[in-house]
Amino acid sequence: MTDSASHNLPILRDVPDDATAVGSYFVANYPPFSFWTPQHNAEVLKRLDEPPGAGVPLGLYVHIPFCRKRCDFCYFKVYTDKNSREIHRYLDAVIAEAQAYAKRPCVAGRTPRFIYFGGGTPSYLSAPQLEYLFRGIQRAISWEGAEEIAFECEPGTLQESKIKVLAELGVTRLSLGVENFDPTILEINNRAHRAAEIHRAYDYAREVGFEQINIDLIAGMVGETQANWESCIEKTLALNPESVTIYQMEIPYNTTNYRRLRDGGPEAVPMADWRTKRRWLEEAFARLEEAGYLIGSAYTAVRDSSVKFLYRDALWTGADMLGIGVSSFSHVGGVHFQNENHFDPYVERVEAGELPIHRSLVTTAEERLIREFILQLKLGAVRDRYFRDKFGVSVIERFGPQLSRHAEEGYLRIVNGGIETSRRGLLQIDRLLHDFFLDHHRDVRYA
Repeated sequence: MTDSASHNLPILRDVPDDATAVGSYFVANYPPFSFWTPQHNAEVLKRLDEPPGAGVPLGLYVHIPFCRKRCDFCYFKVYTDKNSREIHRYLDAVIAEAQAYAKRPCVAGRTPRFIYFGGGTPSYLSAPQLEYLFRGIQRAISWEGAEEIAFECEPGTLQESKIKVLAELGVTRLSLGVENFDPTILEINNRAHRAAEIHRAYDYAREVGFEQINIDLIAGMVGETQANWESCIEKTLALNPESVTIYQMEIPYNTTNYRRLRDGGPEAVPMADWRTKRRWLEEAFARLEEAGYLIGSAYTAVRDSSVKFLYRDALWTGADMLGIGVSSFSHVGGVHFQNENHFDPYVERVEAGELPIHRSLVTTAEERLIREFILQLKLGAVRDRYFRDKFGVSVIERFGPQLSRHAEEGYLRIVNGGIETSRRGLLQIDRLLHDFFLDHHRDVRYA
């Protein structure tokens, strides 16, 4: 599970707090992905043939792995070399995978509460391809009445006609992967779109009538400066989106930045340290709050309390999520699993009538408790009563030593039967979460 040259570089937790080193900073799930193996795959099939848990919502994630370019910081499964025939074959495979899951007792008859199209670049697809994909999946798994349909976009791939189609198909939130407004920084980081395309795409979306637009930003891209970061925040506020998502730049192993760092040393990837990135995030949050936004998590600000992220909130409270497409991740009935992570094996297995499951992990009750606890800490507040009712465990007692230590350091406080993270803690929450892992899950490669 490790890169052959990774021993030459320290993992993230082996370096000083302020240095940006190699490793996955963002904690997306638990237990760590490096513990997922093919040996549990038979258990996945068993769980899929069982009825779902009472009251457990279902979500659907659809992975579209195509991009115009691969960004230097990207660690997702993406392809920039597929022709229209290969793309059509992939869409057929995704639809066929949805049809196969729809026959399983754990999925049959359930209506997803949320659907998320991620990538890659979902908006890379043409309008006819999008219609073909949406209709095909819906014939297998109806999502009529779904509360949220989110769709990731790269601004340079959006034309007015395509945005109109997305609205007609029922998308409720467009997430624009702006990342930065400066053309030079976009070019340095090998981002496909340019600054002018951001405003064009945003204006199209407003003209079509989208009521929720999210702007994605990244603090600390290669070439980022204080002046430019401040400019990015002001330009974001001028657009007045319903929500803003801000991530801090990291260097996962499977990125171009990692290979450059490995081969050329720190000077090959000049990147702000964590202290600077946290400060930039803090400044952004403060400026957004000044403009009337509410901070909804360690990464998000919303214009008002009516703006929801159902995908996030449902996942972080134990919802089932079915991931379809190459390399997609699923969580069903307490079992984690991931699809084949290469294009041809994924498509070939689906075409052969198989579920394309590559690796998996059956979680224990304790691991499920930890998973929900650490993910909900990212929201800034955790209710102890929720965990006592659901798991029969007080998280305040279960994690007493860790919570006391973090409280002394000013990262959180225990109050009113719950846990509240301070702003200082929220800005670096992913770094703190490893303290709540089981011992054998700490100090190992996360992904």
